[in-house]
Amino acid sequence: MADFFTDVPGRIAVAGTDPGDGLGFRVYDPDRIVAGRRMEDQLRIAVCYWHSFNWPGSDIFGDGTFDRPWLGATDDPMAAAFAKQDAAFEFFQKLGTPFYCFHDVDMAPAGSTLEESRANLDVLVDRAQEKQELTGVRLLWGTANAFSHPRFAAGAATNPNPEMFAYAATQVRNALRATHRLGGENYVLWGGREGYETLLNTDMRQENDHLARFLELVADYKRSIGFTGMLLLEPKPQEPTKHQYDYDSATIHGFLDRYDLLDEYRVNIEVNHATLAGHSFHHEVAYALGNGLFGSIDANRGDPQNGWDTDQFPNSVEELSLGMYEIIRSGGFTTGGFNFDTKLRRQSMDRTDLFHGHIGGIDTLAQSLLVAEALIDDGVLDAGRTARYADWNGTLGRKIFEETTTLDSIADEATSTNLDPHPVSGRQEYLENEVNRVIWSTT
Repeated sequence: MADFFTDVPGRIAVAGTDPGDGLGFRVYDPDRIVAGRRMEDQLRIAVCYWHSFNWPGSDIFGDGTFDRPWLGATDDPMAAAFAKQDAAFEFFQKLGTPFYCFHDVDMAPAGSTLEESRANLDVLVDRAQEKQELTGVRLLWGTANAFSHPRFAAGAATNPNPEMFAYAATQVRNALRATHRLGGENYVLWGGREGYETLLNTDMRQENDHLARFLELVADYKRSIGFTGMLLLEPKPQEPTKHQYDYDSATIHGFLDRYDLLDEYRVNIEVNHATLAGHSFHHEVAYALGNGLFGSIDANRGDPQNGWDTDQFPNSVEELSLGMYEIIRSGGFTTGGFNFDTKLRRQSMDRTDLFHGHIGGIDTLAQSLLVAEALIDDGVLDAGRTARYADWNGTLGRKIFEETTTLDSIADEATSTNLDPHPVSGRQEYLENEVNRVIWSTT
């Protein structure tokens, strides 16, 4: 296939060079040192295969609007998959991002049997290996789509029919094996329909037991093939199901603890999923880091006037900076990164619009990274937190955690000293203003 993105003749220019028609980065410079590492190594940016190359731009009221000639090419679905893969790697190389992510059915067409589907995936993985070696682009993570096909209407691992469980297990085995072959650094399980629509026909305890068994089997298989990457679960509260069992990071934490899986899995946090759960992105990142669950990020945003998972390109430095601050102050990514799980708007029909969306999102991440470094160097947030909890390093604070301390002894001491504590200001507005000061002064 000839070049698909013919209006972009070469690699996108980095910051400090002439962008020309907006096709250049204003902030992102992969070699700039930020918080002790190259910007590219801090952000570890990936492009998703699905929305960018597998989605036609359709919605529930209309057909696809995008120019994706390989979609709908049913005469030879493998040839269409080759063309899509060629366009994807052309895009990765011209954008200059180091990673990509995929679902099994994004890369290869489903066959008439499970064995034919596996064989199709193997062919496309062979091609992907060649393209990775040619371009230097690597796989951040792979996954299996066990939610789109009608067979998964009632879930995959949590389906009341054990045959659906077995079918999903086959898909995941093949996708995990493909991820291992491609040198993927993680494998993600998103339970798109692992939940319920109504409790009238649902046994939640049994379905959770089924999901835990599925995750146990996946972890065992990972070890059996020698895959050393991280297994990640992606939190989402609802949509498409009314209630999903992977509601947020805290819910996943409790689930993993209950089934003794905490050593096997981490979380892949999506910004838009965090907001749908009623949290901030900052909250989800801080919770995951604080509880040893942090793995990777899907970078996007939702529409604040719309309670739907709109998967828009991120454009708010304010929203991303505090989450970035938590990540960088905790040492940064290990195997994870920022994957653009993002969709163009249906009216963005030009081929170059895909570049504009990613360029803007990457620049937003880059500026947020600079703000995070500035917040760490400034120290105002760390100083505020330290001061607020300083008394826990005093006599009473230390005594509360001594093994000999009892509830009685604490209460008796408080009574004998006529303890009368006075509240101290949390200084929220001051700290918000200080964050804005750093954001506004960072370049």
